[in-house]
Amino acid sequence: MAQYQLLLPKMGESVAEATITKWLKKPGDVIEVDDTVLEIATDKVDSEVPSPVSGKLIQQLVSEDQIAQVGDVIAIIETGEEAEKPAEALTSKTEANAAVPETPETIPGIEQLPEKQSSKPVFSEKSSRFYSPLVRSIAAEEGISLQQLDSINGSGAEGRVTKDDILTYIKNRQSPPKETASGHSTSVETPKPTTEKTVEKIVSAPSVSTVSGEDEIIEMDRMRRLIADHMVKSKQVAPHVSSFVEADVTNIVTWRERVKATFEKREGEKLTFTPIFVKAVIKAIKDFPMINVSVNGTQIIKKKDINIGLAAALPSGNLIVPVIHKADQLNMVGLAKSVNDLASRARLNKLKPDEVKDGTFTITNIGTFGNILGTPIINQPEVAILAIGAIKKKPAVIETEFGDMIGIRHMMFLSLSYDHRVVDGFLGGSFLKRIADYLEAWDIHRDI
Repeated sequence: MAQYQLLLPKMGESVAEATITKWLKKPGDVIEVDDTVLEIATDKVDSEVPSPVSGKLIQQLVSEDQIAQVGDVIAIIETGEEAEKPAEALTSKTEANAAVPETPETIPGIEQLPEKQSSKPVFSEKSSRFYSPLVRSIAAEEGISLQQLDSINGSGAEGRVTKDDILTYIKNRQSPPKETASGHSTSVETPKPTTEKTVEKIVSAPSVSTVSGEDEIIEMDRMRRLIADHMVKSKQVAPHVSSFVEADVTNIVTWRERVKATFEKREGEKLTFTPIFVKAVIKAIKDFPMINVSVNGTQIIKKKDINIGLAAALPSGNLIVPVIHKADQLNMVGLAKSVNDLASRARLNKLKPDEVKDGTFTITNIGTFGNILGTPIINQPEVAILAIGAIKKKPAVIETEFGDMIGIRHMMFLSLSYDHRVVDGFLGGSFLKRIADYLEAWDIHRDI
């Protein structure tokens, strides 16, 4: 019988490794084409790895919770085709950290690996240990030398340093423990700017809570820990300011009610309010391009593309932000299809890592939960995030040529959180008001 080598597939340009979170097939299990063999997790998304062949799983080469590099052989599947290499030779080659065999064109499954992966040592110095591109990038950003990196005890396969290992090292380096007379450890702060010291004290020294016998202790899952770290970092880095405005969206409600059936019949897609909001945001960003920026130290990076992130709640209760890249190049139909596709695949855990990166502005629709107002946390490295509240019927003053009158209108609150390092009240408030103006001026007679 032939043996097919299942490789860890390439999941995006910026993704070099993934953690094996769960094997769904065990040695001896029969596998059909497209059956999911295992689940993996990157820094961006959780994904499934399907089998491109039918056969029987005979060997798992990477254990759960271990890290594999893109292109590594992670499993052996026995098929009816002629084998090129025996499993024994494959196992020894994998243990020697050979990410790509010397003659890749003769290996079944090599078409899954578009390009050769680099395993250069950290910085320009030589090291006896392998460090992934992600770990090297974090080390460079934090100013960690090769000697310091070599001193970190790795929890990954063969003692490899993982992302969690280096982040823990950074955290401990910033707040080293100090023994007291009683033998307990306390946190000693290193000198920092006043604005960071207060936050550091709050985060690193939480109050101790008492747990009774009836309380339930729930361990955060991997995604919740990533979200928690991301939110804390955003609050530490960016001074948040919020502005609010109320918009009359009666024209939008009326227009959507008129065209949604025709749109669904013609395009096979539902027309929600989200692509309409995205369209208004894109127009406002073009009017105020300094909202579409990021900050790197003292540099402001003005983005050419308008990539709109859409915060989506997952069935697990966690949050993910898929991105519509170059959203300004799409018409209403294209936006509607992109919104529906990303939302659907987010719920099914089918997003690719590249689809949740490089956003330049994020929208979160808290109205889906019945909320009318919110102050969201900025999705770093962006500088602003828009929260859209629920649409409610309310009595409102209507200005006409014959005078003011009271009428029932569809009203909605919009709130914008922005980074006060680079976005002042004038820019943030003007940008938010411009979004509301575009929504209120929606042409009720326009075609879809």
